[in-house]
Amino acid sequence: MNPVVTQPGYGMGGTVMTSDWQTGAFDCCGDIGICLCGTFFPLCLSCQIASDMNECCLCGASVAMRTKYRTRYGIPGSICSDFLMLSCFPQCVLCQLKRDIEKRKEMNAF
Repeated sequence: MNPVVTQPGYGMGGTVMTSDWQTGAFDCCGDIGICLCGTFFPLCLSCQIASDMNECCLCGASVAMRTKYRTRYGIPGSICSDFLMLSCFPQCVLCQLKRDIEKRKEMNAF
């Protein structure tokens, strides 16, 4: 039995795009509006993220959503790291994801 050592990704012709997060998980000053929303209204921010990704509102703050986004853009990491980050720093991770979405929209890469 062969273990899976890489995660599947999205891309054209079987090629996986590779990139990195546009901002760090703790770069709260990158967008104060998103930071405030994530701090005081995390469910609202989760729904915005899910809406951006054409998913159900209840999926925004999930490991599956972060993993889906990460694999779509070839961002290094694992399901385990997604789980740990979301468990330990849920608001920071939500803000990071929303900031990344907004930056990719600005670059017409979302």
